[in-house]
Amino acid sequence: MERKVFQLGDVVLMKKNHPCGSNEMEIIRMGMDIRIKCVGCKHSVLVPRAKFEKNMRKVLRSANNMSALDSEGGPSNIEE
Repeated sequence: MERKVFQLGDVVLMKKNHPCGSNEMEIIRMGMDIRIKCVGCKHSVLVPRAKFEKNMRKVLRSANNMSALDSEGGPSNIEE
């Protein structure tokens, strides 16, 4: 089985929904445990790495892609 690749700042899709109804989570801390923040209600949860890797489906938005858009003046850079 292929190891899932994720990093700090990624937004990932989880198998189970958070009680607020959203299943998108942002990774805000990594180590033996992973702290994820719900994109819907901003609640954070500390999950053991093994359980996180088991329950993660895929990476929706990578932190690398988002920072590349910022430096190029992409959608997240608002200029008037």
